[in-house]
Amino acid sequence: MTRPNPTLKAAALALAERGWHVFPLVPNGKKPAVSGWQERATTDAERIARCWDHGAYNIGLATGPTRLVVVDLDKPKTDTDVPPAEWAEQGATDGADVFTLLAAAAEQPCPGDTFTVGTPTGGQHLYFLAPEGVDFRNTAGKLGWKVDTRAVGGYVVGPGSLIDGAPYAILNDAPPAPLPKWLAELLRPAPLPPQEPMSIPVAIDRRTAYLNAAVTGQVNAVLDSPPHGHNIALYHSSVALGQLVAGGALSEYDVTDWLLTAAMRVGQGEGEARRTIRSGLAKGRARPRTVAA
Repeated sequence: MTRPNPTLKAAALALAERGWHVFPLVPNGKKPAVSGWQERATTDAERIARCWDHGAYNIGLATGPTRLVVVDLDKPKTDTDVPPAEWAEQGATDGADVFTLLAAAAEQPCPGDTFTVGTPTGGQHLYFLAPEGVDFRNTAGKLGWKVDTRAVGGYVVGPGSLIDGAPYAILNDAPPAPLPKWLAELLRPAPLPPQEPMSIPVAIDRRTAYLNAAVTGQVNAVLDSPPHGHNIALYHSSVALGQLVAGGALSEYDVTDWLLTAAMRVGQGEGEARRTIRSGLAKGRARPRTVAA
């Protein structure tokens, strides 16, 4: 355990004062220091203070509950990390150049007057307010080379965090600007196809009325969850079915397959959904539930 760092604690509290949901990352790193970070991200000053009093945690900022879309403009990592021809021909050398070209293609100014964080490697995080009524997802390269986004189901390393002594530093402390319409159109999720009831093929030797009802109920809880609640519904369903997995009534493979299919039907990314399912199953294992034959 690292010794607490008052500066990191103050930075986490300052973000929470803005109404932004934070959680601890491993010291000197970018990975969550806690399981179930989606549910544990908070603006509660007392909880934050207690957490950061235990170690020099970096700061994770959960973009979904904070209703932010963060555009991550990265730099090449090595000399061989070069732009594809479509961007090189336009003179792009990093994510910031690509973003400027995207704005120009939309015949709009590059939206730089917003809350901006500089990363230790020279990149930038541009913070925008997500519009109501649309759940934007995380993207990797969808907009272009070295341009990623974090939104519902994602997080960014918050300002004040340190990597090998180099900070994530606020470059522009302006309030987050509304997500520009042209950018929203590029990021807007594709509409989902009409949803059909899922068939739950429980193995014959476990096909009791109870198990069928339990599995179908939890899968439908994900399918019927509201737009802002898909991930938390998936987590709770994973916990519930994880108890049955731990008790030997269901297989982890089958449960993961059913829940992943449901999650992807409502628009969740596969990587994000798998992480949530793993987290929920792990929690469920702590309270195994057996079912009589």
